[in-house]
Amino acid sequence: MTRPAPDSLDTLLAEHAELESRLADPAIHADQGLARRLGRRYAELSPIARAARELDEVRADLAAARELAEEDPAFAAEATALAEKIPPLERRLTELLLPRDPHDASDVVMEIKSGEGGEESALFAGDLLRMYLRYAERRGWQAEVLDATESGLGGYKDVTLAVKGRPDGPEGVWARLKFEGGVHRVQRVPVTESQGRIHTSAAGVLVYPEPDEVEVDVDEKDLRIDVFRSSGHGGQSVNTTDSAVRITHLPTGIVVSCQNERSQLQNRARAMHVLRARLQALAEEEAARQAADARRSQVRTVDRSERVRTYNFPENRISDHRVNYKAYNLDQVLDGDLDGVLEALIAADRADRLATAGTAGS
Repeated sequence: MTRPAPDSLDTLLAEHAELESRLADPAIHADQGLARRLGRRYAELSPIARAARELDEVRADLAAARELAEEDPAFAAEATALAEKIPPLERRLTELLLPRDPHDASDVVMEIKSGEGGEESALFAGDLLRMYLRYAERRGWQAEVLDATESGLGGYKDVTLAVKGRPDGPEGVWARLKFEGGVHRVQRVPVTESQGRIHTSAAGVLVYPEPDEVEVDVDEKDLRIDVFRSSGHGGQSVNTTDSAVRITHLPTGIVVSCQNERSQLQNRARAMHVLRARLQALAEEEAARQAADARRSQVRTVDRSERVRTYNFPENRISDHRVNYKAYNLDQVLDGDLDGVLEALIAADRADRLATAGTAGS
């Protein structure tokens, strides 16, 4: 059994205690950005502190029970029961101490793009958007559509949304949604199919951790900024001013637009957030290609070239091909009940990291 490293655990527990003290200071909350960062780190360390405290308590109780058992055999059974609690607690603490993805506490920007399948693909992209919006609602997150291009039948050719977690939550949005990037395939009878035949189409999902302002530097000279009038479904104008913003990052060719806000300044700020997230993801993809072992499971997620999941409507089945997950509750999943498939992906990633940590420590 791999034991937690005492030095690293002591350091984290000391940091947790310091954060608890700082967050109790009202002056900290005058800077909302700082308070949010400290709160997230505190929430990240709290499970470690609880697990360490519980393990210490059980060990102390075990020592006391063994001492009492020397004088009164009635305490022997209690000592045995307490001893059986220790290995699972040690495993839990070891898992919590595994190196974390540095973006796990981050909010995310998601892009959903229709692919093969024409109008049916656009309708499926709309289904995915609603699935993520409902999942965010279930978890108490804030989700907002930043930009969207609708299709003729009410689907989406592409849509961008920002998902922000709770500042006091136990984990960030990225920790749960980072595995969603990739090609999502749907099998069903399209509304445009008159013969009742099942068609297969696909939509792509891209997920980026939303960076802090300081993480990605963008040179204004590298940007071309265009303004235009916001338009709704069918191309009709939704306001009479040039408030929509399109930003082109000239060195990479990345184009980001935002038109949901009434103010040009607000649209520009939101578009810059998305641009920074995409530039950060691009830089990390390049780093991953240069050092593939550094982020094993995440490289596959960022690559986005492989089919990751199939949504089969006739069988009400959802299958995630990366972890051989299969369930027959597709209707519930599309209504936002994503935890089953996400937990399977998180568990597989945890097992992989545990195996790697064991190999490194042997």
